[in-house]
Amino acid sequence: MDLLTYLQTYEPDELVRISGNTYTTKTHDSLKISNGMWMWWSRGIGGRSAVDYLMRVRDMTFIEAVSQIANDESALRKQYEKPKPRTEKNLILPTKAENNDIAIEYLKQRGINEEVISYFIEHGMLYQSVPMNNIVFVGYDENNIPKYAGMRGTEKYRYIGDAYGSDKTFPFRLVNKENTNIHIFEGAIDLLSYATLLYEQGSDFKSQNLVSLSGVYKPTKNMTNAQIPLSLRTVLKDNPQLKTVYLHLDNDSAGRKAAEVISNLLKDKYTVKKHFVPVGKDVNDYLCYSKNLPYRTFEKEVACR
Repeated sequence: MDLLTYLQTYEPDELVRISGNTYTTKTHDSLKISNGMWMWWSRGIGGRSAVDYLMRVRDMTFIEAVSQIANDESALRKQYEKPKPRTEKNLILPTKAENNDIAIEYLKQRGINEEVISYFIEHGMLYQSVPMNNIVFVGYDENNIPKYAGMRGTEKYRYIGDAYGSDKTFPFRLVNKENTNIHIFEGAIDLLSYATLLYEQGSDFKSQNLVSLSGVYKPTKNMTNAQIPLSLRTVLKDNPQLKTVYLHLDNDSAGRKAAEVISNLLKDKYTVKKHFVPVGKDVNDYLCYSKNLPYRTFEKEVACR
């Protein structure tokens, strides 16, 4: 099975059409699929089949790759030796562009202050990738080693994804060991929006604890098995000085449910405050509204009055 057929059949949401019959993937913007072949340009590897892709890009063994397609792992294991234990996946950061002009302009259009953008760029937490000009939001571990990279498209289509090997234990975040408050956001754009609101009000956003959950938190239906999001759980564990948790999640049914679940899980140890924006769906909507910029809410663009 060729890769395009595989993705169209089993993972259609992973495909991003560039033009004509040429595609890339949400996870790897430097991987191109065309004329029955695929090529991962940033790594210099390519092939034709879905098995090649699963082995060389997804780091699967041959048995795992074929089983993914054929769903017949038991039969395959009779013919091949037991595969070696999987090793930890290393983060593969998207290739940096020569400059960040497109990323900066995109964020400014979303209302983000240029001084805020510059701070995150200077500290290696934000940059523009090639060839797709995505914005890359980088998360570091306690040794200042990159462990997570979330990508956001700057084009008209809504593209959001994580780089291969991303570990959400260390999301895009800003940590201050001396501050006892922590502010939680669904995504990086909302984090930057809140930092902008602080900056433009004369407050020092760099003195705050700001953490992105790297996506929507979807609690389990069985509340007895509900858990705190991994990214939040880790930062709380590593920062015992924290006392108050501010939840700046989306002002929709999913965001309110997530806030309620997280609040119940944390209430015995922390003071939890749920902050929903008075206008729009999320913090960026509210920032744009406050600046009289068009904002997006529920996937529709609204012109501020």
